[in-house]
Amino acid sequence: MSIYLHFRAVAESEIRDDHTWLAAFMSNAWEDHVDEYAAGVACSINKGWDSVNDLYAAADSLDTDADEPWILPIYGGRPVPHSADADPSDPPLMLLEPPGVSQAAQFLATVSFDELWNVVGARFSSLGWTRQELLDHHRDLQGFYGRAASAGHAVVKAVWA
Repeated sequence: MSIYLHFRAVAESEIRDDHTWLAAFMSNAWEDHVDEYAAGVACSINKGWDSVNDLYAAADSLDTDADEPWILPIYGGRPVPHSADADPSDPPLMLLEPPGVSQAAQFLATVSFDELWNVVGARFSSLGWTRQELLDHHRDLQGFYGRAASAGHAVVKAVWA
């Protein structure tokens, strides 16, 4: 079974802060994921997003920033609560507003992947992760967040199973 964390950049003025509406928006976006990925407004990680977050958490040991911006790319944002009439099968959703998107982009642009890997690489390798897999995720997120921040967009996150 595949499970994905799906990221979608969108102008804040084009979204509603309503779980039912956002779930439908993200469902449509997921159906168009290949085209949206090619357009640079979407990104996804299959199963391993928690490990990508753990990679970024290594920034704590590098003393890169007391504000902990490493949290933002994967788990940053606020949960969008289900409304009373929401479909219980709708995915969990997070909304990272434009200032957070900019902070995430800044973190990803300035953190050294090599330094992060030096901190956690041995542990990750023993779990079956390759350096290249995590580097690919890092580069995808760098590009995605960089474009979203440049456009002043928010990022909606959904988990699909």
